[in-house]
Amino acid sequence: MKKADSLSLFEKQIDNLAEALAPIANKKIAAPCFDTALFHRRSDSLGGYMQQIRDNFTQLIACVEAQRSQQVKFLATQILQQVEALTRELSTQTLRKQENLLSQRKKSTDLYQKLAQHQDYERRLHSMIQDRELELTQTQGFTRQQELQKEIAALENRLARCKNALYSIEKSIEKQEDKY
Repeated sequence: MKKADSLSLFEKQIDNLAEALAPIANKKIAAPCFDTALFHRRSDSLGGYMQQIRDNFTQLIACVEAQRSQQVKFLATQILQQVEALTRELSTQTLRKQENLLSQRKKSTDLYQKLAQHQDYERRLHSMIQDRELELTQTQGFTRQQELQKEIAALENRLARCKNALYSIEKSIEKQEDKY
């Protein structure tokens, strides 16, 4: 009865882990997360590692029934370590997701700051152009008029570049918001 209780406890722990892992079980992972001594087969998803735990548990049941105590001890220890490792990895997946969200929010905040800064540049350039145009209408000297016309042309070029930058920033913000 004691072996049956231990096995059912193990099975319950494995089932709980599988349930917690289910939402991200088939999600691809970037790199192997575990040592080959712990999980003998590499997997590109956490679900693959969960399957190895289940396979080991099936093997454990067979060893218990065959009364192979050395293998039972080894497999029980192996499964326990695998469950602990996969539980830790599941916790870090949640943290990574939160870090990614924070990073995206920071990028979004940076884009809004950049947008505000460029809108201020645009406003100031409009003001400078209006000032030069007003001065141009009031200026009598031909040389000064030419200087003002050159300044206005340069300011209009800067304003065009500023508007292009604003458009680009707005598109980046839209793209960022579509990700949410």
